[in-house]
Amino acid sequence: MRLFHGTISHFEEIDLSKSNSAKDFGRGFYLSPDKAQSERWAMFKAIQTNGTPKVYEFEFDESSLKNGGLSVRRFDGYTEDWAEFVFANRKNLSESNIHNYDIVIGPIANDKVGAQIRNYIEGNISLEVFMERLKYMKGITFQYFFGTEKAIKHLRKL
Repeated sequence: MRLFHGTISHFEEIDLSKSNSAKDFGRGFYLSPDKAQSERWAMFKAIQTNGTPKVYEFEFDESSLKNGGLSVRRFDGYTEDWAEFVFANRKNLSESNIHNYDIVIGPIANDKVGAQIRNYIEGNISLEVFMERLKYMKGITFQYFFGTEKAIKHLRKL
């Protein structure tokens, strides 16, 4: 399958040490099967930083999810389990992830997730409302998180 990574950074090799913590699925390398989503993300980052948007394309053999010796977590939709996982990862500011998955696949959270986390922590909204507000505004779009060197080896840059 083809996966896309939108960014403003030029790179030849994926370097997990350059990834940020407190993201939907933790510190890792994020891709989308939706090229247009990756283009929008790159443009969003470019506008924020006055950078130049770039989209990289990768090949990923999906059979490695079952027989590649990888630890995989999949969320098939906007569920309470997904919302709690995103919440736990978004509030984790340490250098280490709170989970040991090589790959996590699931919906992209709304870009305004920080405000929703504050509301949930402060008890201003319930888990159900938190989950509803995390849904991506343009409909369900999935992201692929590669969080370990073992997982990255299954990507081929095109």
